[in-house]
Amino acid sequence: MERLTAGWRRTEVRGGREWNVQPVSEAQAVKAYLCPGCGLDVEPGVAHLVTWRADGVLGDAADLAARRHWHTHCWRIGTL
Repeated sequence: MERLTAGWRRTEVRGGREWNVQPVSEAQAVKAYLCPGCGLDVEPGVAHLVTWRADGVLGDAADLAARRHWHTHCWRIGTL
């Protein structure tokens, strides 16, 4: 959990909700994830963003468990 909350994490407001946004570098991207923005894989070795609610009512652990990996472009243009 601490690994995800460290570094260049920032908070953004989208769709009236607060989101934690954590960049993942090419070197840190070692697994494939499904991007919720476009439905395609975020391939290993591709820099991207991990996002999770910053204002969830179930607490930090539940919000982190529901985190999603987005292509940077998809997050920028996406709507929640």
